Amino acid sequence: MEPNTEPDTLGLWGQAVETWMDGGWAMIPLAVVAFIIFGLGTDLYMTLRGKGFKRLSESAWREWIDTPDRRRGRVGRIIEVASAARTIQECEAIFEAIRLKELSPIRRSLLLMRTCVGAAPLLGLLGTVTGMLATFTALATGSGGDKTMGLIASGISEALITTETGLVIALPGVFFQYQMNRTFERYRAFLAQLESVFTQKIHQRQVESSRLAA
Repeated sequence: MEPNTEPDTLGLWGQAVETWMDGGWAMIPLAVVAFIIFGLGTDLYMTLRGKGFKRLSESAWREWIDTPDRRRGRVGRIIEVASAARTIQECEAIFEAIRLKELSPIRRSLLLMRTCVGAAPLLGLLGTVTGMLATFTALATGSGGDKTMGLIASGISEALITTETGLVIALPGVFFQYQMNRTFERYRAFLAQLESVFTQKIHQRQVESSRLAA
C-alpha cells in the first residue's frame, strides 16, 4: 500500500489558526483591511470589465456612432445618450454627466482601496510595537523561568507575525490597486476620446449648415 503523500490539510489549517492567534489583537483590523482591499479590487475588476470598452476596437465604436442598429452594451448606451447632443455645449454637458455617473464611484473605490493598502503595513507596525512592549514588560516584571520565557516568546511572535501579515497584505494590494487604477485611466481616456469624436462631428455639421445657409 502506497504511503499517503497528500498534505495534512487539517494540520496546516490548525497551524494557520495558531499563527493567527499568536498575532494578537492587530490581526483583526488587518483581516478587515485585507477584506476591503481584495473585495473592492474584485468589485472594481468586475465593474470595469462590464463597461465593455476593452473588447471594442476604435473602428467598431466609431461605426456605432453612425449606425444605431449596431450599438451594444454599455458603450452603445453611452453613444445613444451622446447622440442626442445638437450643439457643442450640449455635448459637453452630456459627457460631464456621463463622467460623473461612470467615473465618480470608481474613483471613490480606488481612493478607499489605496488608503487601505497604505494602512496595512502601518497596522502591522502597530502590532510590532505592542508585541515588543509586551516583550519588554515580561523582561521587566518576570522573575525568570519558563513562564517569563513564554511571555517573551509570545511578545516576539506577536511582533513578527503582525509585521509579516501587514506586508503580505500590502504587497499584492499595491499591484492590484495599480492595475485597477491603470484600467480606470484607460476608461477615462476612452470617454475623453469619445467626447472628442462627438465634438468634431457636431462642429462639422455646424460648418456644413453654415455653408449651406450662405
